[in-house]
Amino acid sequence: MAEITLEDFIKPENLVYKKTRLMTDKELSYCPGCGHGTAHRITMEVLEELGLEQDTIGIAPVGCSVLAYEFMNIDMIQASHGRAPAVATGIKRVWPNKIVFTYQGDGDLAAIGTAETIHACNRGEKIVIIFINNGIYGMTGGQMAPTTLPGMKSSTSPYGRDVETMGNPLKMTELVAQLPGTYMVTRQAVHTPAAVRKAKKAIRKAFENQRDNKPGVSFVEIVSNCNSGWKMTPNDSNNWMVDNMFPYYPMGDIKVDGVLVK
Repeated sequence: MAEITLEDFIKPENLVYKKTRLMTDKELSYCPGCGHGTAHRITMEVLEELGLEQDTIGIAPVGCSVLAYEFMNIDMIQASHGRAPAVATGIKRVWPNKIVFTYQGDGDLAAIGTAETIHACNRGEKIVIIFINNGIYGMTGGQMAPTTLPGMKSSTSPYGRDVETMGNPLKMTELVAQLPGTYMVTRQAVHTPAAVRKAKKAIRKAFENQRDNKPGVSFVEIVSNCNSGWKMTPNDSNNWMVDNMFPYYPMGDIKVDGVLVK
């Protein structure tokens, strides 16, 4: 039997995975186990595979997602907290042939940015919105967010979210799906290889919709963990997410080609 060498593994015909050139070489600063890094990677892989990187402009607001511009090797703009959909609207209207997307966390998109999100979706802006939902304010100390589950503990709800006094969690994805301006609305995750493949397929479809000038917003939610904010190990946080987040925020397509499917 012939000896297998390192050169055998790096031959093009044997290549299993190659880092996308649209991710910078900067070391990721997210907490170990966080889903942001995987969401970044598959988003950039999609843009590279579609050949859209030269025509794409991304908008990152405030929160953990603000760091996207350090890792995504494309044209990026930082928006004020919550204002990414408004900035994306302006860019898309000035340069309608550009591919424009926002990358936002739940504290940004579903709290201070609720109005911008709702109205961009209602107007049917031809943009992609990628929404990372970990049910908490991750960067600023683990405070309760609009998406925090009933009974879920946070730094500002140490005894758990009390629905009677604090209200119900906001299901942004179901909410925007009801608006006539959304063309595609889906909820995915990135905690397993199978989930990553599904999420990447959804993100690819979202960018294809914009490339093909489909009418309206393509909205992709990714339910993720925040192991540091949840005070858990990465593995425990993923298990907790499956057991608690997924029942409240179920996976799957909600709107396809402008038609509600569930």
